[in-house]
Amino acid sequence: MEAEYVRIEPQANGVTVLRLDRPKMNALSSQLLLELLDAARRISDDPPGAVVVYGGERIFAAGAEIAEFKGATEALSLGGLFHEALDAIAAIPRVTIAAVSGFALGGGCELALACDFRMAAEGAKFGQPEILLGIIPGGGGTQRLPRLIGVSRAKDLILSGRQVGSEEAERIGLVDRVVPREILFEQALEWAGSFAQGALLAQGFAKRAIDVGLADSLHHGMGLERRLFAEVFTTEDAVTGVRSFFENGPGKAKFSGR
Repeated sequence: MEAEYVRIEPQANGVTVLRLDRPKMNALSSQLLLELLDAARRISDDPPGAVVVYGGERIFAAGAEIAEFKGATEALSLGGLFHEALDAIAAIPRVTIAAVSGFALGGGCELALACDFRMAAEGAKFGQPEILLGIIPGGGGTQRLPRLIGVSRAKDLILSGRQVGSEEAERIGLVDRVVPREILFEQALEWAGSFAQGALLAQGFAKRAIDVGLADSLHHGMGLERRLFAEVFTTEDAVTGVRSFFENGPGKAKFSGR
């Protein structure tokens, strides 16, 4: 599909930027979500070294397109599209970093939650304000947020609808790093680039083990880890890494991503 609001922008350091650009507030309309789903699938089919999700200097995403909130039937369809698109972002087999400037509210916060890490500009705001409209988060917020910051803190944000600044977001574990706004994009690319030079296949295996394992019991998670631990040894990177350890010591391997 020809995208109007979502762009895939490869960078020189092996990182790909997934950029939202829907004036004025990057509201997550059905069309934008479909474009996001398509972009995530395309990236997963031919993954780069790492991915930065970025909404621009002024705003990350203000939330869902409220004009599409019409009733239960439409909500069921829109919620399904949110889950499909954000699950596809979460399933990208590479490190994903949300670079957040301005507001990440509602669906925008849920998009950031679907990424592996979140870097925020000073002054950025996060929140799940759906309760202020008499509704609840529908894009994964009730599930991903408590898994990230704990049940009580997630209930505080979701049940009050209040927004938190970047400093509080970092303190409660919602954000991993806070930087000045003028260097946010540059710093996000640099951070993503540090992963893009690593053992990419092993990163994908480890990410899958963590994410899928946490969705099930410890017993099943341990079984998944055991299977993936064996499977990763079939990759060229594992052969390279083990050989390099014996020849040059730890941390010296140059991986091919195969």
